[in-house]
Amino acid sequence: MSKNSTVLALKYRPSSFNELIGQDSITKTLTKAIEAKRLSHAYLFSGLRGSGKTSTARIFSKALICEHGPTSTPCNECLNCTLANENRHIDIIEMDAASSRKIDDIRDLIEQVKYRPNSARFKIFIIDEVHMLTKEAFNALLKTLEEPPPYVKIILATTDPLKLPATIISRTQHFRFKQIPSSCIITHLEEILKKEEVLFELEALQMLSKAGGGSLRDTLTLLDQAILYSNQNLKADDIASMLGLLTPEEIGNIFDAILQKDSKEIFKLIKEFEEYEPEVVIDELIDYLKDRFFEEDSKFSTLIYERFFRILSETRQLLSLNADGNFALALLFFKMVEALKLKDIQELIDSFENKELPKLQKDETSASFQAPAQKQKDEKSPYKTLVAKLYDRDFDLGECFEKEISFISYEDDILKLSSRAGEKCKQKLRNASSIIKHFSKEVFGLEARIEIVQDEEFEKELAPKKTVEEKPAENEGAPNAGCVTAPFEEGLTELDPNNILNDPFIQKASELFDAKKIEIHPKV
Repeated sequence: MSKNSTVLALKYRPSSFNELIGQDSITKTLTKAIEAKRLSHAYLFSGLRGSGKTSTARIFSKALICEHGPTSTPCNECLNCTLANENRHIDIIEMDAASSRKIDDIRDLIEQVKYRPNSARFKIFIIDEVHMLTKEAFNALLKTLEEPPPYVKIILATTDPLKLPATIISRTQHFRFKQIPSSCIITHLEEILKKEEVLFELEALQMLSKAGGGSLRDTLTLLDQAILYSNQNLKADDIASMLGLLTPEEIGNIFDAILQKDSKEIFKLIKEFEEYEPEVVIDELIDYLKDRFFEEDSKFSTLIYERFFRILSETRQLLSLNADGNFALALLFFKMVEALKLKDIQELIDSFENKELPKLQKDETSASFQAPAQKQKDEKSPYKTLVAKLYDRDFDLGECFEKEISFISYEDDILKLSSRAGEKCKQKLRNASSIIKHFSKEVFGLEARIEIVQDEEFEKELAPKKTVEEKPAENEGAPNAGCVTAPFEEGLTELDPNNILNDPFIQKASELFDAKKIEIHPKV
C-alpha cells in the first residue's frame, strides 16, 4: 500500500509494547509475564473501541513466536516477526466473532487446536468481538479454553465484557483497557503531524481529541479528515466548522453576555446557534465551565459553577424528551442570568446579618402589646382541638359536647368546664367518659384532670321542676356536686390495676406466654 493511500490509523499502528498509548499498566504486566515465563493459556482484553486491544494481542503474539524469544522486545527482523507484522503468519489465527459466531465455527477452531504449530513456538488464536458468539458456541469453547494443549494460546477481545458468561471470564486472565487520556492522544497527534509535515494549532488538536472520546483510532480517523478539510493546516476555526462545534471565542462570548446580563446580545447569539445541535452546544458549555473551574477563573464562584452546571444538566435532560432544542437553549441562557441574580440576593442577606435593623425595637414593642390577647387565644385553642377530636371520633358526641359543655379555664392541670346537659345528652357523655378523658390527656397533658361545675342559669331553669322526694347527691359539697356536675363520670369507677392482674384469665395467659412484663393501657 503506498504512502499516500495508507490511513493514519494503520500507518501508525503500534508494533511494540513501547509504542502503545495510554495502557502502561497492561504493557508492564504482559512484559513481566513474558520475561518471567509465567504465561497463561487464555487472556481476555476488554475496553473501549480504539483503546489498543487488537494491537496489544498482535504485539503479544509476535513476542511469543519471535525467533529470539519469547521476548518482550521482538526483533521485527526474523521471519516470524515479519510475517506477524504483515498479518499472514500461519500460526496466528485471527477470528471475527461478529461474522463467525455459530457453534460450527467454534468446532472448526477446536479442530485446529488439535494440530501443533507449523513453524512457530505457539499456535495463537485471537477471537475479536467475542461477546457476539452464541450461547451454544460459548459452551462448546469452554473445555478447550480451560485445558488447551501447551502449545496453544487463546486471546479474546471484546468491547462489552458484561455479555460474556461468567464461566468464560473465570477461565481467562482479564485485562481491562481504560479510556486513553486526552493529553496522551494530543501528544501522539503532534508527533504524527510533525512526521507528516502538517501545520497545526494546539486548540485544533484539543477539539479532535475531545471529539474522539478517548478512542485513538476514532481520533486518527478524524485527523485524516481534518488534514484534507483544512488543506494541510489545522486551525481551530476550521476544525470547529468541520465537527459542528463552537469555537472557544464563541463560547467565551456566551458567558460574557450572561455575566453582563446583556439580553440583546443573548438573543443575537441564540439566532446564531440555530445551525448547531443543541446537545453539542450544551456539551461545549459544560466543557468550558470545567476548564475554567480547574484554571481557577475569578469570573466564576463555586456557587455559580454549581448553579450553571445544574441548569445545563436539567436542559440536557429536557432535550432527551424531544423538547424544542432552540427554545430550550433560550431558556437555558436566561435561567443562567437569573442564577446570577440569586447571588445578589445572597450578598444582600449577608449584609443584613451584620447590621441591626432600627425596626426591630418597634416590632418587639408591638409584639409585647399583643402578647396577652395572643396568649388568651392560645389557651382556648387546645379546647377547640379537644372538641375537634371528639367530632372526628363521633359526630353526635362532638355535637353534644360542644352544645352542652362550656370552657371556663385551664389552670394547675385542671380543666374546668360548665355543664347544662339534659338527660339524653348526659347519658351520651357518661357512656363516652373514657374517650373524653383520653383526648383531654392527649391535648392538655397526662396530668390533666376534668372538673365540672354547674351552670347557674340552667340550674335555675331546673329548680321549679324538682320534687321534695329528690335525694341529694352522695358527693354533695364536693366540687363536682349536683345532678349535672359530672355527666360523663357519674356511676363509673376506675378499675384497679391489681384487680386486673389478679384476674385468673390474665394469670393463666401470663403463664402460657411466659410474660416478663404486663402493661395496662386504657381502651379508647
